[in-house]
Amino acid sequence: MGQAPFIAVEGPIGVGKSSLAKAISDHFGYYFLQEIVDENPFLHKFYKDIGEWSFQTEMFFLCNRYKQLEDTERDYLSSGKPVAADYHIFKNLIFAKRSLHQDQYDKYVQVFDILTKGQAKPNLIIYLTAELDTLFARIKKRGRGFEKDIDPTYLKQLSADYEAYMDEYERRHPHIPVLRFDGDKLDFVANGNDLTFIFDAIQEKL
Repeated sequence: MGQAPFIAVEGPIGVGKSSLAKAISDHFGYYFLQEIVDENPFLHKFYKDIGEWSFQTEMFFLCNRYKQLEDTERDYLSSGKPVAADYHIFKNLIFAKRSLHQDQYDKYVQVFDILTKGQAKPNLIIYLTAELDTLFARIKKRGRGFEKDIDPTYLKQLSADYEAYMDEYERRHPHIPVLRFDGDKLDFVANGNDLTFIFDAIQEKL
């Protein structure tokens, strides 16, 4: 790979993205890029009334993730330092398409395209999946107050949106490998063998 290793871990809410990205960072000695979530002032309102607060919520995430990636590219990737991130900025499009009205989404995509044009792209994506029961168990375990109002229907739809987007992403970007792992079968937090299995798969791609 020409670019310094840049791994992004993706998947629906609660699937274990941060835990795995941090483990990858520790194991391989990469910089850990963690998305800003708790600082979003609209999230509490969003999960109670998605229609009313979706645009504000998604714009906050877009601007903050853009700035994070810009800083990361300047401070790490441009000087050859590898990065493991617990998100890919494309997730903004998945969430925005699910929650925004069409006219809002069209405007959002215009801003997204302007901000992300020319940004460094991961050269390996890890896509985690899990059933709804597993996702809610992990959401409950981490205890974020604003997530207690997540609608199961919303999370189920979001998981389906992720699946469709990742299928399309692989077709459109065949040069960027995607490693898929089933979070119902692999417990990389509690089981060291499962984590080693993932590390070995990453090492083979790198």
